Amino acid sequence: MRRQNLWIAILAATATLGTTASYADFVDDSQVQLKLRNFYLDRQIADAPQNNWGSWSQGVTLDAKSGYQDIGAGIQVGADLLVQHAFKLNGRDKNPDFILPHDGNKSKDNFGKVGATLKAKVSQTELKVGELLPVSPVLVFDPSRQLMTTYSGAWLESKDVKDTKLTLAYIDGINNRYDNQFRDLTKFAPPAYDNGAAADGMYIAGVDHQFTPEIGASYWYADVQDIYRQHYVGANYKTKLGEKAKLDSHVRYFDNSDSGDKLYGKIDNQALSVGAKVNYGAHTVGLGYQQMFGDNAFPTLGGWVPQPYLVNWGVATFTAKNEKSWGFTYGYDFSELGAKGLNATAVYFTGYDADTNGKTNQDSNELNLIVNYTLPEGKLKGLGFQAMYIDANFDYKSDLQEYRVATTYTYKF
Repeated sequence: MRRQNLWIAILAATATLGTTASYADFVDDSQVQLKLRNFYLDRQIADAPQNNWGSWSQGVTLDAKSGYQDIGAGIQVGADLLVQHAFKLNGRDKNPDFILPHDGNKSKDNFGKVGATLKAKVSQTELKVGELLPVSPVLVFDPSRQLMTTYSGAWLESKDVKDTKLTLAYIDGINNRYDNQFRDLTKFAPPAYDNGAAADGMYIAGVDHQFTPEIGASYWYADVQDIYRQHYVGANYKTKLGEKAKLDSHVRYFDNSDSGDKLYGKIDNQALSVGAKVNYGAHTVGLGYQQMFGDNAFPTLGGWVPQPYLVNWGVATFTAKNEKSWGFTYGYDFSELGAKGLNATAVYFTGYDADTNGKTNQDSNELNLIVNYTLPEGKLKGLGFQAMYIDANFDYKSDLQEYRVATTYTYKF
């Protein structure tokens, strides 16, 4: 009954469902989750402690995804609802923490955002219109802070061709992680963060094809109108190495250039990213190499949007002009020692030859230590804990240390 009552509001806004005899599939196939996240972040700037920032907050998210209702002619429709809210428990008011909104004097005590998505499906082709949480080489949503960065627009995805996924999309707004409304698309630094120039929208097209169970490839194109264009080509190879070992490797290449009226000036960047991970029992070892080419740094959208399809990405993004970087990863799953649900990961990045902040041949490095534990059973099964330590060092700006602690729990209706 709770699930049915929850969907009454969504059904009222989904008149396109028509007057069918039953909404059983729409309700019974729905997935409704209440997600709780307690999040602490503290960033300490070595040479400028007055610029330290961070906060402790509690987030509550209602994530409701309907099933599909057949309205005839092979067309099925549905609706999703995402309600996010965060409450500040403690934090520094002077400096923005990019987790909670800041008005120039202090951060807000609480803020929230609501997004809805209408969806329609024919066979294996699905159209979503409204709030979007894409995962693609050219655009990804960001769950790394308290509330998620999401987008508005239309996203069409088809899997009707065997072993192939085709994607077409149009994005007209971003609701970033420390905001409560959709805003126009801009470009992040360098060379400019927000000079008032905004794109009319972003066009996306992509194709992913799995040639064999081991080999896959992708091509994606994006145009943030009058700011930058992006071509992406990637290939991945996965295979077993004996009975216990698995290899997961990839090669990725981005070609970035300015678009249309060049609202943020000339953009010329190419990025090569190569990575491989080997899993053997409880152990995972990874190695990544990344290199920037061209006259500029790698472009990203304003609003602190990450690019996880670059193999070396952290607080130090390793995307400056001419920058080269290596990344080393080691992870261990403690299940084999009887601690089911516990795992730890260490990541070390080192970058060099970067041209940034008016300086050349600049170096940087970053260490990430991450511990995760999820209760595997009991009444609180799924309760998760994460602790993260970041130590980043730069030639061209102040070093920093960052501490993150998150507690998460999801209740499924």
